[in-house]
Amino acid sequence: MKDKFVRCEYLLGDNALECLKNKRVALFGVGGVGGYTLEALVRTGVGNIDVFDSDTVDITNFNRQILAVDSELGNKKTDAAYHRAKAINKDVNIVKHDVFYLPETADSVDLSVYDYIVDAIDTVTAKIELIVRATNLNVPIISVMGTGNKLDATRLTVSDIYKTENCPLARVMRYELKKRGVRKLKTVWSPEIPAKITVDEDGKKHSPASAVFVPAAAGIIAAGEVIKDLI
Repeated sequence: MKDKFVRCEYLLGDNALECLKNKRVALFGVGGVGGYTLEALVRTGVGNIDVFDSDTVDITNFNRQILAVDSELGNKKTDAAYHRAKAINKDVNIVKHDVFYLPETADSVDLSVYDYIVDAIDTVTAKIELIVRATNLNVPIISVMGTGNKLDATRLTVSDIYKTENCPLARVMRYELKKRGVRKLKTVWSPEIPAKITVDEDGKKHSPASAVFVPAAAGIIAAGEVIKDLI
């Protein structure tokens, strides 16, 4: 019987798969972006993955999040991530952290134990804290910028944060990271100009508009960069 990762072995080589099996990756956020990052990492044979998220699977997640299925509705996203990963590869080691990563909780997480970190967080303060700490520890990190209000997945690209444009989140991140002395950061981003945010009948802005295409593609691209860098 052939190994389930044999097609990856044909592409990456046997040594690469052995390498990936022994690596430990931290994934912060398993929503629209991070869920697909998890999917790709597990399906490429990464052996140890820590997932960080304090949220639960909500009905509004179903349009774009791979972990959002009826059987997981109302469950913790970390539990849904565990179930999904184990259904793909029973041997993968998934460590769940039901924590909202913020400056106030960051001291409880030892980032130095990871071979790579994926930032798929929405909150600016959390992203900044994570990136600064990873940079200071020399732990490789890739950060995904805004995918809401965008529709064209073919516009996604990978570059340094200081080469981004037309992304409101990246603009804020550039400014804040420069102040903190972070001179480079591998980033998944899109130059697509975001659709204008509409408002509800009561005049309040609603959550960012979304479809599955851009966040899913961004998450898979991030995973691909992790794999290439690790091997």
